[in-house]
Amino acid sequence: MSTPDEDPANIDRADPEAEIAKRATAYRNWGRWGEDDRLGTLNYIDDQTRADAAALATTGRLISLSQSFDMAGPQKGWRRRTNPVHTMLDTGTDAERGNQGFPHGIGGADDVIAMPLQCSTQWDGLGHIFDHGVAWNGRRAGDVVTSDGDLVTGIEHAASVIVSRGVLLDLGRHLSPDTGQLDDGYAITAADLDSCIAAQGLTSRVGRGDIVLVRTGQLARARRDGWGEYAGGPAPGLSLTTAGWLHRSEIAAIATDTWGFEVRPNEFDVPAFQPLHQVVIPNLGLTIGEMWDLEELGEHCASTGRYEFLLSAPPLPITGAVGSPVNPVALF
Repeated sequence: MSTPDEDPANIDRADPEAEIAKRATAYRNWGRWGEDDRLGTLNYIDDQTRADAAALATTGRLISLSQSFDMAGPQKGWRRRTNPVHTMLDTGTDAERGNQGFPHGIGGADDVIAMPLQCSTQWDGLGHIFDHGVAWNGRRAGDVVTSDGDLVTGIEHAASVIVSRGVLLDLGRHLSPDTGQLDDGYAITAADLDSCIAAQGLTSRVGRGDIVLVRTGQLARARRDGWGEYAGGPAPGLSLTTAGWLHRSEIAAIATDTWGFEVRPNEFDVPAFQPLHQVVIPNLGLTIGEMWDLEELGEHCASTGRYEFLLSAPPLPITGAVGSPVNPVALF
């Protein structure tokens, strides 16, 4: 079988089914780590990978890559996704009035939060997307995720895994140096990724076990102009044609500063929805991060000329979850 074309101009924009299928087949990793695998490409991260990544922490500079988790977030209710609802259970007012029932004057505050697990900075787990009713590693989707949650590839299995070398590819600055922001609808190609690596230099090399962060600048624009359609609307992002690059680079995971990781609208003239997700999650076994805040990181990397760092981004070990909020940190 021929290798799928990596030029977006050659996509058959009338046939998403065929374009998805040829890439799913060409880049499928089923069985690569055994029939019982739960981690997919996160298997590329091993103890030596983490030890090598830890050696990158030389200055102690720490940058959080998380957006806020609050009612001011971007969600508008699509498929019941809402912004976090934070409720106080006990407050300082209760303590002042002495109505908490504690002895000798002690008081306290407690709170609770209710939110979709993918409403802000988060990981998409391997049980999040299916391809024609099939989940990662060729399993039946209904055998993997039920009303009891993800029984096989729940996000908890990644809780002690996702610490590795992080690499920022600042496509916003690279392709749009005047603004630092890609236009909505811009499809990032494999050639774009490679040219960004070449321009940024040796600390941008990408290899096995790395976690690649792609900054488009869309989050900066949303913060300036308002959320608008940030959650689900037009966005710059990876082209479907980058599936081969994602496969051959042997990266462990990838994250972007956008809601959906891939370009939106998707690259077809007929109905289509997140085709790159359909290829890389259930077929490659690739873990995807979305809505990461890469602004401070981008500024730091640009000013220092250093684009590699120790990245720690373990999900919350929520049993059976198909995604998780995360506060990723980059340590230089």
